[in-house]
Amino acid sequence: MTESKSSEKAWGGVFTESTDKQVELFTESISFDSRLYEQDIFGSIGHAKMLRDVKLLTPEEFEQIQTVLLELKDKITQGDFQYTTSLEDIHMHIEKALIERLGDVGRKLHTARSRNDQVSTDLRLWTRQAIDLLDEALIGLQKAFVARCDGDFEVVMPGYTHTQRAQPVLAPHYWLAWCEKYERDRQRLADCRHRVNQLSLGAAACAGTSLPIDREKSAEYLGFEGIAANSLDISSDRDFALEFAFDMTQIALHLSCWAEEWIWWSTVEFNFLKLPQAYCTGSSIMPQKVNPDVLELIRGKSARVVGNLQSLCVLTKGLPLAYNRDLQEDKLPVFDSFDTVKACLTLSAGLVAGAKINREAISQRLEDGYLDATSLMEYLIRKQVPQRTAHGIVGRLVRYGMDHQLSLAQLPLEKLRAECDAVDESVYNILGAAHAVAAMKSYGSTAGNQVRFQIEKWKKKLQLTPEN
Repeated sequence: MTESKSSEKAWGGVFTESTDKQVELFTESISFDSRLYEQDIFGSIGHAKMLRDVKLLTPEEFEQIQTVLLELKDKITQGDFQYTTSLEDIHMHIEKALIERLGDVGRKLHTARSRNDQVSTDLRLWTRQAIDLLDEALIGLQKAFVARCDGDFEVVMPGYTHTQRAQPVLAPHYWLAWCEKYERDRQRLADCRHRVNQLSLGAAACAGTSLPIDREKSAEYLGFEGIAANSLDISSDRDFALEFAFDMTQIALHLSCWAEEWIWWSTVEFNFLKLPQAYCTGSSIMPQKVNPDVLELIRGKSARVVGNLQSLCVLTKGLPLAYNRDLQEDKLPVFDSFDTVKACLTLSAGLVAGAKINREAISQRLEDGYLDATSLMEYLIRKQVPQRTAHGIVGRLVRYGMDHQLSLAQLPLEKLRAECDAVDESVYNILGAAHAVAAMKSYGSTAGNQVRFQIEKWKKKLQLTPEN
């Protein structure tokens, strides 16, 4: 990479001194924004089409520009393109290569455009695509959970609150809980996409342009659904990047919480799950170890995603209108969060599909922890016992069971009636974990018919058939 004089730079006309080499290295962004080359070329072709339509380019000039831009895209994709820090960023690299091929025709491409609105456009185009890719990955993870539901339908397992056994639930009810969380992630991404998908081109540096451009045409050619309305706002706006970063952070947090539970569940102490060995690693000193390293790294990498969001918040917190060079630093955290979350989602889907639930181990301890206590309380409520009174009665019965190492279902009817004479033989129809699940009725509960309804709803939503 070679140093160039300031007068040779696109912005260097007023300068009489060369840029210090250390400054070039300090200010370059080509080392990371080169990944925007497809968006930059796509956006430039759309811009050139608009310039042709308003007669700022001739049809022949447009064809020449489009042809060379597409050739440059192929060269970059094939790795046959030289980068240099003296050209700073991907925008200048592509423009310089275009001018080298076309001369003055190439110089016309930047008409009615600044790097300020150009970089905003490129980042919006990239973010739009990134959102779509994350949505696909979230769907893949949802499908992996739903695909488990039929095979695990009969498994009753403990549900937890405060990490203590609380009430029994069907295993597919648990799988679908994660589907709901990831669905909200998808909804946030879809909502964010509307704000991302607004055209920046036409703002130019900060005040717009006196040239007769057609921003509606630019939006049409580039697939934007709206046009950003204020040129001062446009070049300073990174709300869409922060919103996307938050959405990715929420996905990472959901993944981290799920990973934490499955790390527990794969321990000898829980023994609820056997993780696929293809997603685990061993120990260099302990031969027996099968470590849940992928889950641990998913949990760990979420910290980077959270940190990236914080970085963007601090980056933008005090910037005046309109564009400031600080905004060059917006891409690294967004790119890193996307790469991290995308990789985590992809691995998670395979891990969910390959895990095996340990039915026997779950069943052996299912009655531990008095998971049916709430069902007994609600039984008493149906017998017209006030809720607070019923709560106290069941609490005393649980204490008796704990003292005598008996489950509620093992308590004799006489003992139950001694606490409440409204109890009769029917009480045993709701005691025990499986009976407690069967007693559920409310929409969204773990009742078998409710879970089956939700499974079918998700299959339809995800177009999940035996073929896919």
